[in-house]
Amino acid sequence: MEEQPHPSLSAYSRPTDSGWLRREIRYWLWDLVIALGLAMFIVVFLYQPVNVEGTSMAPTLSDQEHLFINKFIYHFEPIQRGDVVVFWYPLDPSKSFIKRVVGLPGETVAIRDGHVYVDGREMREPYVLPRYVSDGSYAPIIVPKGEYYVMGDHRDDSYDSRAFGPVPRRYIYGKAVFAYWPMARFGSIGDVAAESSK
Repeated sequence: MEEQPHPSLSAYSRPTDSGWLRREIRYWLWDLVIALGLAMFIVVFLYQPVNVEGTSMAPTLSDQEHLFINKFIYHFEPIQRGDVVVFWYPLDPSKSFIKRVVGLPGETVAIRDGHVYVDGREMREPYVLPRYVSDGSYAPIIVPKGEYYVMGDHRDDSYDSRAFGPVPRRYIYGKAVFAYWPMARFGSIGDVAAESSK
């Protein structure tokens, strides 16, 4: 009996051009759907885009700058001095503000001629430019348990805890972590903690 030649492997394994293209498009679309779903999950449940309005956080943040805030970070780590936080305005929770944490629960915060003192020690604040310092003075206040004293970096143009008092923890819902617009400001918002002067 004459032996029939075996078809080559490539004859069986190589798909037609149209079949291969359809499969590649399907795989690509599936990967895209997964990536978009993951991105939506991250934005909706972990991060939230916010828009800065005003100049109270200059020069750290500028008017109309777009940021991402981390909404879950404070479930895993404590709020720290120097954090830039987003919170509901205590006197009208329909509004939200963005400020920097200056005083922690139980600390005594005082302001004399624009200089911030925490528990009697003057704080060194590299994020406050000399031309943005206010020369006002405020009597010492003990930050209640579960509350935080917040201030804008533009001290001469910020409505903050000097006016409305410390912010309860339950009103703080995120930490500013990343700026994405304008492109000139693109990048992470680094933590710059205030330190006591030597």
